[in-house]
Amino acid sequence: MPTPEEEFSPAVLAQLRRLQARYAADGQDLAAYLEGLYYTDYVNYWDYIELDTLLSLQRPLTQIPDERIFIIYHQITELYFKLCLCEYEQLGDLQEPTVQEVVLRVGRINRYFENLIDSFDVMVDGMDKQQFLQFRMALMPASGFQSVQYRMIELASTALSNLVPEEQRRLLGQAPAHDELLGCIYWKSGATVEDTGAKALTLLQFEQKYTQQLMEHARRFEQRNLWAVVQRLPPGPDGQQHPRLVRHLRQLDVNVNVNWPLMHYKSAVRYLERHPSEIPATGGTNWKKYLPPKFQRRIFYPPLWSAQELAEWGKGWVESVLGEG
Repeated sequence: MPTPEEEFSPAVLAQLRRLQARYAADGQDLAAYLEGLYYTDYVNYWDYIELDTLLSLQRPLTQIPDERIFIIYHQITELYFKLCLCEYEQLGDLQEPTVQEVVLRVGRINRYFENLIDSFDVMVDGMDKQQFLQFRMALMPASGFQSVQYRMIELASTALSNLVPEEQRRLLGQAPAHDELLGCIYWKSGATVEDTGAKALTLLQFEQKYTQQLMEHARRFEQRNLWAVVQRLPPGPDGQQHPRLVRHLRQLDVNVNVNWPLMHYKSAVRYLERHPSEIPATGGTNWKKYLPPKFQRRIFYPPLWSAQELAEWGKGWVESVLGEG
């Protein structure tokens, strides 16, 4: 009878010994696991990524062809958001963060958003305007405003106070409670009826479905958000934040709070403005005031911007300033 050394190649034998050690450490029988492996099929690409399921998830509400483009693009967007949240989770888990690790993960988040921003032409120029205006009426009151993952990204990016409008922050005074801040978060006035200020059905449905989940997420990231992680980093030789890290954080601020909303605004203007169905298609909401960054002034990292940059937030100079790095 051949010995194990004769029966197996050195590479296979080495792997068997590694597996034996691993399973023995947990009191498991390697032979039983190998028997199970014998009955399993080879991994196929289409099974691994659930391709058939993925391609079956587009269910238009109308027979208008370009509605499928609209659905697929938004599904792609949500997958990118999930990639971002994977990075935020790993950032929040860092017990002793390093500049290199934070830069790596913030850089990934920036790339995801830049891919989304660059691809938004699919929404702006990739659909027939008349087709959009027809099928959009079948989607009421649904809106991209209802993307819970985008809200989760915001909560994982910065201190909760930075997501509260400046005037409301002043009214809350010094050291407001966490729940008070969450109750005044900016998007609570984002889907309101323009004429009355009342909450639109879009917002009411969103709050009904996601309020508890967002409260839990906000609490989890209260001390784990990106800005809190950055505060735990050791200072640089001159006592300041690492310049490369600052550039990445500033770029993230602009990507999420300027470029991404502006892409939506550009799309909304193209398809909705000056059209008789503008009001019903948006539920009569205040999108013209809600989307432009110069009105909302959402800023994740105020200490990283000069007084002039803060005053001019959302204006065209931002990209040229960031282009220096």
